[in-house]
Amino acid sequence: MKTTPTFDIENETGFELVAGVDEAGRGPLCGPVVAAAVIFPNRNIEIPVVIRDSKQMTAHMRATAYEWITHNTIWATAQCSASEIDEMNILRASLAAMTRAVQNLDCTPQFCLIDGNKLPPELNATPIIHGDAKSLSIAAASIIAKETRDKIMHELAQIYPMYGWDKNSGYPTAEHLHAMDKYGINEHYRKTYKPVKERINKNETTHD
Repeated sequence: MKTTPTFDIENETGFELVAGVDEAGRGPLCGPVVAAAVIFPNRNIEIPVVIRDSKQMTAHMRATAYEWITHNTIWATAQCSASEIDEMNILRASLAAMTRAVQNLDCTPQFCLIDGNKLPPELNATPIIHGDAKSLSIAAASIIAKETRDKIMHELAQIYPMYGWDKNSGYPTAEHLHAMDKYGINEHYRKTYKPVKERINKNETTHD
């Protein structure tokens, strides 16, 4: 069921500068996890595009929304690399990317709304479960994070076309796993993720 987020949660905080924060890319086997923070400086603005949970939008809808959001809000992105994910674990890396995104904003938000049930300890914030379905600021952040990460994966696919990252975004599709078996693992893979770790171990066993 498609839901329509609003500014109700933002307005309930009592603050003017409220940042919605979300991430994209926790599940893929490779590439960074990307976070975005978005502040609507004017919550009375007329929004002529659809803004909701990025997973409920088509690629065209996301691209159209991305264009509008980036021209009408205060926003920033940040990421944690595959090696950082391996070092920290994906949850801590996601929270670190969120903190970096907020710190990259051109102004300091008075309060942050974080999608999910965990909070980056450095931020003055509250967690909102399914926040991208409830808060327009978080929904906008989900779109920025998704579009930014997809662009990164498309660029990496130009260097490593054999993995199909421009189509699978690094998720473990059958074709992607087959390509990993055929072409091996490179520095963009998350080596602590089970399908990647299994292939590294298999390769090491083969060469023993």
